[in-house]
Amino acid sequence: MSNARLAFVDLTGGYGGAIVVRGISGNVRAGEVLCVLGRNGVGKSTLVKLLMGHLRCWSGEILHTGTAIQHLECSARSRYGISYCPQERTVFDDLSVRNNLTLMGDNRDLGRFEAYFARFPILKRRLKQQAGSLSGGEKKILSFSRALSEGKGVTLLDEPSEGVQWENILHMAALINDSKRAGASMVIVEQNLEFAETIADRYLVLDQGRVVLEGTRRDLNREDLLSHLHV
Repeated sequence: MSNARLAFVDLTGGYGGAIVVRGISGNVRAGEVLCVLGRNGVGKSTLVKLLMGHLRCWSGEILHTGTAIQHLECSARSRYGISYCPQERTVFDDLSVRNNLTLMGDNRDLGRFEAYFARFPILKRRLKQQAGSLSGGEKKILSFSRALSEGKGVTLLDEPSEGVQWENILHMAALINDSKRAGASMVIVEQNLEFAETIADRYLVLDQGRVVLEGTRRDLNREDLLSHLHV
């Protein structure tokens, strides 16, 4: 774990008085994707909310390149180099597509989005359109492109492929793998195992808020994973 870009140790948290994540540990290194898998309601989204700071950690540590950040607010974690693409409320509906893309950047230049426009030409065609008028899948693509294009050291993606057509999921996978080769680290929550298999270096499988299976893509076969994904 000493060379991990982002690590979490014995992380516990939840909502109100209900514990959802129970002592979870994991890490992701530079140039690596950690895919978090599991059935609905097992704590996957709660985990990434804890990592980003949208939920307070009840116990445990979150380390960014060895520095504890679990006490920091979301904005401070962003300055540390963490981007976040949520599962829900993925875009600012009242803003244009262009403003959604550039809102978090230092300038309004669209040059850094050319690779995304090449993969998702609908974004370029709809730059002036309000994001709220996009379909659910198009909003996911917009949020994905915004988060990945920030080029931060760590990106947290929560169900990025949900509601997205398979052709565009493959484009997402290509962009993720390009980012990996450039040294980016990603924690990606997914339900789509086919998608996960195209991007994952390691897996963390959750059930009832705990880690029940973990390992590299080479160590774990499809049957191992499916045994924890089927009801």
